[in-house]
Amino acid sequence: MYDERLAEFSRERLDGRPMPDDLRVLLVAQWDGRTDFTRLLDLEFFEAGEVHPLLDTSYLSEKELADPEMQAVNAGAAQMAKYAKLVAKNGNGWTGYWLHPDEPADRAWHVIELDTEFTFRSLAGRTLTEGSVAEQASYQDESDERIAFTQLAAELAGLGLPLNTQDYDALDDAECTVDPEELMGKLIEAEREKRGLR
Repeated sequence: MYDERLAEFSRERLDGRPMPDDLRVLLVAQWDGRTDFTRLLDLEFFEAGEVHPLLDTSYLSEKELADPEMQAVNAGAAQMAKYAKLVAKNGNGWTGYWLHPDEPADRAWHVIELDTEFTFRSLAGRTLTEGSVAEQASYQDESDERIAFTQLAAELAGLGLPLNTQDYDALDDAECTVDPEELMGKLIEAEREKRGLR
């Protein structure tokens, strides 16, 4: 029923790569109007045509857009959008995948978050859902993140979206081979040099 819409989402957000299974389930649930996953994971997926946050300059004035320093930042951010495949909004900013070509091809895509201050960080887990549950575990009434994670995982399983693990300590927390935050700084600095701002 949603095959073409899923394919369009993949083309627009993932450069046509095969879509992870959990992302497919979450998208279809959102398009069907289900709010249970959104409530549990604090994710709202982008609609077709929404501008990638790293490419969005609509909030800048003409003066800011003309500023060489801001032009360097925007050019570096545009290069980062090639690797930071953001797919959803969350309470802190945006969530998605880090798909830099130097990342190992034999592991699941790293799940990342970009906050509204344009700071990147990796999320624990091997799927978007695991990363989101790990994040949400710290915002629950249960003070122990491990217990909260297990409770959220059980609730998701009951909704038909089981995680690979219900054990918080078993989540994959491998670092990215190419650190997004460091790369962003290098790309902006290179753009500054091109403009003679160094």
